Amino acid sequence: MYSMVYITTSGDLESKKIARKLLEEKLAACINIIPTIGSMYLWKGTIEEDSESIMFIKTKSELVVKVIKRVEQLHSYEIPCILEIRVNNGSNNYLKWMKNELEIK
Repeated sequence: MYSMVYITTSGDLESKKIARKLLEEKLAACINIIPTIGSMYLWKGTIEEDSESIMFIKTKSELVVKVIKRVEQLHSYEIPCILEIRVNNGSNNYLKWMKNELEIK
């Protein structure tokens, strides 16, 4: 089973820093980064507006808990957005590639 993990960060540099660590530690096979998005959210009773970056982390579902813990260690936010999205189906060749990349050798 595979998952994508959706994360927002303070910007492109933070996303790249987190991505590099997750890839080096074989917690992700591929990470897409959208460098800049506009975000509005509630924070301590106030509506905030900010510019952020989005990460889509592609990994095995069994690694998601480790991904979450590692991102929480690396992330600059007090409460980072880290959400798992289960992958129910996909390209067999892509899923095989992910499996091979995430094997510890």
